Amino acid sequence: MLEIDWRELFVPSGSIISIAIRGTVIYLALFLVMRFLPRRTLGQASASDLLIVVLIADAVQNGMSNNYRSITEALVLAGVIIGWALAIDWLDHRFPRLYLSAGRELVLIKDGKFVRANMDRQLITEEEVLAQLRAHGLDSPARVQKGFIEGDRHFTMLLQGGSPIRPIPRPRAR
Repeated sequence: MLEIDWRELFVPSGSIISIAIRGTVIYLALFLVMRFLPRRTLGQASASDLLIVVLIADAVQNGMSNNYRSITEALVLAGVIIGWALAIDWLDHRFPRLYLSAGRELVLIKDGKFVRANMDRQLITEEEVLAQLRAHGLDSPARVQKGFIEGDRHFTMLLQGGSPIRPIPRPRAR
């Protein structure tokens, strides 16, 4: 027969406060690490970004939970993590100059020339920037007054004369 231990399922085996503190420390530590790592990719998150997130989650699982067993403990930990994510989003909205969850924009091209120091600091290659230029219909940075990597990792360009480059619409599938 199917026996369920309702007490083990819902009654915490440890301190709820301990779980909240563990979740807070791990969340904030990982947030700081992820926030200040170089913006390695341009555009969407890559497969390696996803792999890193999954591996970090697995690596810190026991440290966050101290091997909890009840649903209540799992929900408390999830609530702590969601709470911190919301708090940081609120702080970003309320105090946008703090740049907590996303960095400031960074110039990668200025007056048609690559800004190598900024590219090196963000571990971005010339080939990656050129790929972004090609995606916007340009074959070189010569016509770009300023090219930025934004805080959200998207690439923005202003042409000579200050007009922004609009993304090229993709053809519709038939």
